[in-house]
Amino acid sequence: MEFRIDSGVLTDAVAWAARVLPARSPMPVLGGLLLEAADGRLRVSGLDHEASARIEVEADTDVEGRALVLGRRLLDICKVLPRGRTELAVEGARLSVTSGDARFGLSLLPLDDYPTPPVLPEVRGLVDGDAFAAAVGQVAVAAGRDDSLPVLTGIRLALDGTTMTLAATDRYRYAVRTLEWKPEAGAAGEDADVVVPARRLTEIARSLAGAGPARLALDGGSIGFESDGLRTTTRLLDGRLPRHDKLFTLGDPALAVTERAPLTEAVKRVAVVAEGDSPVQLTFTPTSIHLQAGYEDDIASQRLPSTLSGTETLTVAFNPGYLLDALATLDSPEVHFHLLGPGQRALLTDGPGAAHRHLLMSVKPLV
Repeated sequence: MEFRIDSGVLTDAVAWAARVLPARSPMPVLGGLLLEAADGRLRVSGLDHEASARIEVEADTDVEGRALVLGRRLLDICKVLPRGRTELAVEGARLSVTSGDARFGLSLLPLDDYPTPPVLPEVRGLVDGDAFAAAVGQVAVAAGRDDSLPVLTGIRLALDGTTMTLAATDRYRYAVRTLEWKPEAGAAGEDADVVVPARRLTEIARSLAGAGPARLALDGGSIGFESDGLRTTTRLLDGRLPRHDKLFTLGDPALAVTERAPLTEAVKRVAVVAEGDSPVQLTFTPTSIHLQAGYEDDIASQRLPSTLSGTETLTVAFNPGYLLDALATLDSPEVHFHLLGPGQRALLTDGPGAAHRHLLMSVKPLV
């Protein structure tokens, strides 16, 4: 195998494929990246037991072939290569990497021991890469981090006709986002409801941003995406997230509306005196919102313009980190608080008919 490629293109391709490599594995070959050069293209592939990634880029192929090398070592080399054309060639038991006056040699791993990469599941349809990346980012903040409850570390992806629903919860907050997608003509038309590891789906979504329409593929055990030379798969999580329908039905809540950016800055400002997870208190009136945090002598407060309908006054309190996460995922200049009362559910949206909704549990207000 022998080919020439721009060092920047090589680095980006290797970095994208290497993101699925396991940090540790009893199988050394799973730490490898498979390089395949043929027909003016370079294909870089990586996998572990849970996910796979493959990317194809243009390269000047002199000698077709395949090589398996330690992926993270190759990535380290790529990061320090001089800019410009880089030549890679198999020389005996090594892969040589030459760029300008710099030359590196990497030991080859045995190709015969490398597992067969998983095939892409059945393509179900198309989703816009930018819209999908934005939607995943909005819900991923609510996914759990506790690996003892694996299903809560995932993002629910449900397909219903031309509507895709993404949702995540860690039991203290629940984010939901809907977006349009285009089912594939002739593909399996049944609806789907699966849970995808949040970390994996976030990485995938970021790589799809700016790539145009992406093909979504799905079967009973894995999900895959393919777009513009990129292909990736990941295993699904067992179980189901709790349904959000009833949780998001608040009956007849009070409605408070305020500017999102000033509120975000005010929460950050008063939270500097909050100890650990101590709450930020929000007192809503028909004309203002009063923020307060801290206890005893260490306190902070700020008042902002706001409107309130449905009651004369209402005080709620939130974990400041959770509140800031929710505010950061909204798009509108205004944030709408749908409030039941202290210690109860609160729904944050961009406004009526919003595609993204973020549910927070309020906590006990400050004394």
